[in-house]
Amino acid sequence: MHVTARRVALCGLLLAFSVICMVLGSVFETNTLFLLATASYFVGIVIREFGLRTGAAFYLASVLLGFLTAPNKFYVISFSAMGLYILGTEALYRLMAGWPSGLQKPWIFTALRYALFNLMFLPVTAGFWHLLFAASPSPLLWAAVILAGQAGLWLYDRAYLYAQRHLWGRFRKYFM
Repeated sequence: MHVTARRVALCGLLLAFSVICMVLGSVFETNTLFLLATASYFVGIVIREFGLRTGAAFYLASVLLGFLTAPNKFYVISFSAMGLYILGTEALYRLMAGWPSGLQKPWIFTALRYALFNLMFLPVTAGFWHLLFAASPSPLLWAAVILAGQAGLWLYDRAYLYAQRHLWGRFRKYFM
């Protein structure tokens, strides 16, 4: 099989899995976050296998196809935020690979990932506070929401790394 044909075939298959996860998130309401996170992990798989340009095209195609097929558009918006975070994280990783070795520290990468997340998370929670809560926020509640977001990011990152290293590492030989 030609390399380009293999890339297109695998990206199409992963795109189908991603959209199925988005649609199933609307069907099984109790597993929505799990299914949306799983759908966004496919963005990272495509980026790691074929590069940032193909990953960005895959991300845009999955968001557009999700808007066309998923019954709940709010879940597609949530997926797009998760996929954008994965895209940004992988871009940061590739950017840091070109830095001098003194700056390639794991804590710098972690700080940049949290900064990227907070650039997306804080404006959305501040702008849509009235959708989440009826009353104006107290400082304690605001701090609890921010801390819950940071804990959610930590869990999401751990699950993403596990999916990339162990799950995709195990299934990769069947697809590549």
